[in-house]
Amino acid sequence: MNKIKKQNKIIESALKIFSKNGFYNTTVSHITDDLKMSVGNFYNYFPSKKSLARAAIVFITRKLASNLRYINNQDITSYEKISLFVKDYFNFIQKKPEMIEYFFRVYLSNREIFCEHEDCGFALAKEFIDEVKILIENGVKSGDFIEKDFFVAFSCIAGILGGMTFSNGEHVLEKNIEIYCDDVARTICQAMK
Repeated sequence: MNKIKKQNKIIESALKIFSKNGFYNTTVSHITDDLKMSVGNFYNYFPSKKSLARAAIVFITRKLASNLRYINNQDITSYEKISLFVKDYFNFIQKKPEMIEYFFRVYLSNREIFCEHEDCGFALAKEFIDEVKILIENGVKSGDFIEKDFFVAFSCIAGILGGMTFSNGEHVLEKNIEIYCDDVARTICQAMK
């Protein structure tokens, strides 16, 4: 197994354990025990648990960015792109709940792990943020969206999806999250006008 595949396997294992136990209650031994590898071998792939935590955010956001990049490259309206993105995102959180749980339980709750630089980990999600920016810019160019400050526009998308993700994770939604796709997509598009 090549190094990148092994790193991804370590990240996937760590995501499950971090999302269950949190960052500080997870040890490198917990992760290596799950993978049946030695602690020493772990350090061939990551210099620290903290570097693994940071790599996990890149891993998650890279997956989301790849999906959104595919949608951005389609010749369809902004509403159709938002609709596809919402469906894809809700499907993602159902199939990979540990990735979203990690985002809430570790990334947002332990900012000190990610705040080595001024951006507090924003750069770790750059690939995804860039795709959201493209989605917004293309919507403005087509006249589907009104130009707004990027952070306001980003919040119109991420805030709504984050709220739905949180509600789903807390099991307070009255229906399966997929039932809300059209309403959420419409709400995002209305917020962008």
